[in-house]
Amino acid sequence: MEQHHYSLTDLLAIMAALRDPENGCPWDLKQDFASIVPHTLEEAYEVADTIARRAWDELPGELGDLLFQVVFYARLGEEQSRFNFGDVVQAISAKLVSRHPHVFGNARFDDEAAIKANWEATKSGERKARDAAATSALDDIPLALPALTRAHKIQKRCAAVGFDWRELPPVVDKIREELDEVMEEVNRPERDADRIADELGDLLFATVNLVRHLQQEPESVLRRANDKFERRFRAVEQLLTADGKDSRACSLAELDHYWNRVKDGEG
Repeated sequence: MEQHHYSLTDLLAIMAALRDPENGCPWDLKQDFASIVPHTLEEAYEVADTIARRAWDELPGELGDLLFQVVFYARLGEEQSRFNFGDVVQAISAKLVSRHPHVFGNARFDDEAAIKANWEATKSGERKARDAAATSALDDIPLALPALTRAHKIQKRCAAVGFDWRELPPVVDKIREELDEVMEEVNRPERDADRIADELGDLLFATVNLVRHLQQEPESVLRRANDKFERRFRAVEQLLTADGKDSRACSLAELDHYWNRVKDGEG
């Protein structure tokens, strides 16, 4: 049986049918802007996971799930006479053209740094145009962002207006300073959990700054570390099982021995 080939127009029509008051899907009809947000976040993470696993055959389906979220929001906007899918396309197209004058206009930049500076300046202008009351470079950074991502974005905004170290050594020195302050709180005769939390937060924020200065993304770096630890821990579990041992009955020295075997085996 020949498979039907759908278009974007078909997808929009399918969405309209799902939201049809008389014949639509009961679940889809119950949704609103707020109720879809958790699904949007989940679909975005599933796209990221699929790419991390290099499961390219699965990626079109996962991207389709994410696209459906956009179509759903657009349908809700259309029903409320706020905006429609065409407005979404118009907004992103206009933004991309505006932020790439070196591609769609006559602007010329000497290097990637100059292109990035123009990008940030354009975004800043857009923020001020949207909100005349905006007074800070940090305005409109979403509170709902994952903490690592938000820290990274805050630091990038500050760097764009010159509030940044230009060299790596002071960035590393700051991490050492924050670590010393954590240990100072930990070593007090009576520990204050709130003060320790504050100092740990400062340490994490300083570490994100090092990640940024090394041109890395903190969420990606930490996700990679998580994956590596999980892979190695599972391998340790397998070795312990093969030797008939329970990790809870092993000494730290024994467990460290198994861990090093796994690391050495990875080459």
